Amino acid sequence: MTRLISSFALAALLATACTSDDGVHSAPVDAATTVPEATTAPSDTDRGEQQSKSNDDPADTTVTADAADLRLVDVSIEVVVELESPIDAVVAPNGEWWIAERGGLVKVVDPESGEVGDIVLNINEEIRTGGERGLLGLAVDDEALYINFTNGRGDTQVEAFLLDAVGRPGERVVLLTIEQPFGNHNGGALAIGPDGHLYIAVGDGGGSDDPLEAGQDPSTALGKILRIDPTPSDTDTPYVIPTDNPFAEGGGVPETFLTGVRNPWRVSFDRVTGDFWIADVGQDRWEEITLLLSANGWGLGANLGWNLREGVEEFRGERPEGNVDPVFVYGHTGDLKGCSITGGEVYRGDAIPDLVGAYVFGDYCTAGLWAISVNSGEVVFVDLDIGIPGGALVDFSFDPNGEMVAMSLSGAVVRLLRS
Repeated sequence: MTRLISSFALAALLATACTSDDGVHSAPVDAATTVPEATTAPSDTDRGEQQSKSNDDPADTTVTADAADLRLVDVSIEVVVELESPIDAVVAPNGEWWIAERGGLVKVVDPESGEVGDIVLNINEEIRTGGERGLLGLAVDDEALYINFTNGRGDTQVEAFLLDAVGRPGERVVLLTIEQPFGNHNGGALAIGPDGHLYIAVGDGGGSDDPLEAGQDPSTALGKILRIDPTPSDTDTPYVIPTDNPFAEGGGVPETFLTGVRNPWRVSFDRVTGDFWIADVGQDRWEEITLLLSANGWGLGANLGWNLREGVEEFRGERPEGNVDPVFVYGHTGDLKGCSITGGEVYRGDAIPDLVGAYVFGDYCTAGLWAISVNSGEVVFVDLDIGIPGGALVDFSFDPNGEMVAMSLSGAVVRLLRS
């Protein structure tokens, strides 16, 4: 049975301690979490001008799960398929379900039977895996499959594969290559926004405390969410810089959409409201979720604070200009704890009506499934009281029927169901 934890303007659950190598792929798996008491959190006036402004205007309020329904939701899971380190999935325009394995394969999977079909992409011999590296993210539109992976040099590479006449990945186009100074904090998430642009999550480059100060440095792509307008069929110009990007006219990396992230592990857009959700892996104290509303341009030009801030607290300096605080944080000790957040998706399926509109996420270490509802500044958090078999929770995606699935790096791909 679902366990309710708290309801208040900004959820903040106390915690401490982490390691400098805290990635989504390198931490041990612990037992399931237990329910803590709610704690008092900072008021809306301390949350940053842009996010507070959103919460004050009903027209700008995200549409999420009803709090009363969310308290009652009862969720179960079923294993759909076992793969070799599944890491992300997309529904292709031709209706096929493509699931990526971290080792570099993308496979067709039947969502009903779980039968594994063709390998539609194989870059196994071109990538570096281990730790936080490998094939890390997928996105797809009507023109191409986009992938984010760690190449043989250990750098981030984003590529497009034009879809052929039967809707399978074909001609290959390199979009971006980003030098990675360390082996961790690669980010890796990709998402197609409601504007049709490709959003690319890039970590701060690794190491402890952001030694390069990349999060606040506009001259590097590290520690940023990037946004490009992909045009992969144009071999001379495979992407275009959106004209309203903050540094489109100079002053920083032109692909930058927002700054100040540490290791964003999964970003997603609500398929109904268009709101933008970002999960960022913390360091010493806080794992965090930021909500950027569609009505506010998805946070264009926002600064999420790292490494000056971690969660809703000062880390290395004062609040930067344009800072937006997370809408929810949790820590590394106490009753509700984890080591590395795994960002999720807003549930919009049919199987679990009481969950519709809630943002479902979890933690790599605990592998428990959690959810939050956000409405007019009020946050309701529930523990869905179920974990993914094998632990090592790394992703949430949707199957071709619009139902939510979660993935374990240990192999299981599970579908969420109503108990």
